Amino acid sequence: MNTAGTIDRPFTHDPQKQAPMKPSTHEPAGSATQDLTPHGAKDSRQNRTREMQLIPEAMARAHMHERLQEAERDRRAARLVAARRMQRKAERASRRARRALAMAVMQ
Repeated sequence: MNTAGTIDRPFTHDPQKQAPMKPSTHEPAGSATQDLTPHGAKDSRQNRTREMQLIPEAMARAHMHERLQEAERDRRAARLVAARRMQRKAERASRRARRALAMAVMQ
């Protein structure tokens, strides 16, 4: 069976494999068209659009994007601190080597 799936029963739960959300041509953005659901459907459900149902997913995606950017900034800051520490260590080693060379030349 090769069906596309629905919002309640998606074809796949992997967000990478889902089709991107596109506004429908027959439904204006922000409209509250009625769903064609069975007779026993709840009234509150009939007033929702696909965009409204996907808002939590979009918010979670934005939150994860923000967290990933924050983690990348933290990694860059840690690398910068480590690089400065190594630079100071190299400068100390260079000063010690110069001092040792000067002592060897003076004798």
